[in-house]
Amino acid sequence: MRHVTVKDVMTWPVISVVENTCFKDIAGMLLTHAVSALPVLDDDGHVVGVVSEADLLRKEEFRERFPGERYRPPTPSGQDLGTGKARGVVARQLMSTPAVTVGEEVSVISACRLMQSRGVKRLPVIDEHGRLAGIVSRCDLMKVFIRSDRDIQRDIREHVLVESLWMDTSCVQVTVKDGVVTLSGRMLLRRDAQIALWMTREVNGVVDVVDELAWERDDTCRI
Repeated sequence: MRHVTVKDVMTWPVISVVENTCFKDIAGMLLTHAVSALPVLDDDGHVVGVVSEADLLRKEEFRERFPGERYRPPTPSGQDLGTGKARGVVARQLMSTPAVTVGEEVSVISACRLMQSRGVKRLPVIDEHGRLAGIVSRCDLMKVFIRSDRDIQRDIREHVLVESLWMDTSCVQVTVKDGVVTLSGRMLLRRDAQIALWMTREVNGVVDVVDELAWERDDTCRI
């Protein structure tokens, strides 16, 4: 069973900047293209960082309001983490580095988990040579949930019940409504029914699974 990969849902071409792109050009590109962050590339097209609205706003955040004020926003560690970016004038000085990236062939599930763990809303996608291949956002990852019920049903019938389980599943019925799958009918072994449910949950676009399967013999009991 093939999982949808980042390459299937990513956006390309990508608006990006190079390391010596100036502050005002970066701000203009963010506004013009209605994005909140841009990948920063070196001369070979490798992603070396990401520059965001938040990085640019450091300059305003640290701006003195009164002569001699020397305002510094408090940080949890008590360190001045933003003063360097506040003085930055090109992407190399403003960007967050190293960039959190993802490979083209990574599953959308893994990409989603990476976003969650690293607290980011989008990931630059790199090819096998480490060069920028696209960008994937939370919105892109949601594309797997707009598959039609018919496509999901066909996937489960063909790839889960027929190709993967290698057993007679002619007595199993699959119905899908708004991404919610109901498996009903009868299987020979309880363990097989459990595997069918688990694999169905892994199908791209499945929102939930309702278990109405019965079985002939419980092979999960230990003697």
